[in-house]
Amino acid sequence: MKKLKAKQLRKSEPSEKELAKIKRNPIYLVLDQIIDTYNIGSLFRLADAIAVTKMYLCGKMEYPPSSRIHKAAVGTEFWVSWAKEESTLEVIKRLRDQGIQIIAVEQDHRAISYKQLSTKVKFPCAIVVGNETGGIDSKVLDEADVIVELPMYGINKSFNVWGSAAVICYKVLEYL
Repeated sequence: MKKLKAKQLRKSEPSEKELAKIKRNPIYLVLDQIIDTYNIGSLFRLADAIAVTKMYLCGKMEYPPSSRIHKAAVGTEFWVSWAKEESTLEVIKRLRDQGIQIIAVEQDHRAISYKQLSTKVKFPCAIVVGNETGGIDSKVLDEADVIVELPMYGINKSFNVWGSAAVICYKVLEYL
């Protein structure tokens, strides 16, 4: 499939035929109440980059159409299959019932290092990322099969949600 540049993507309106040509990976991306619209747009770009099967935007957050999401997404929100959902917890329970492994990206006492993912990843899987201030809801974390975190070597306690998701998504792709 022909790759589109940012200028082309911003103006693109894919047909069902074009969307069907994209080979999707058995990965789902679940957003738990992301606050920043630029992070949401960047997560759309990431979802497109790794060819997720579907992305779920859960809880109180902005959804497309949004000019700010569109600006950061560069039009990829039209190329990624996504759904607006009220409850992250209900989404992950539904995905688990379909045999999909739940991987939460969060700093937690139960978390493993992203370097240990090789022995834990099973496909299909869903990668859950959380709110920039409060993280992933504790009830969602309790339902995760794996909680994974990135080491933080500096003074900052956490990494940007989009950046964390990108690191983990590409790490997961290594085991596909």
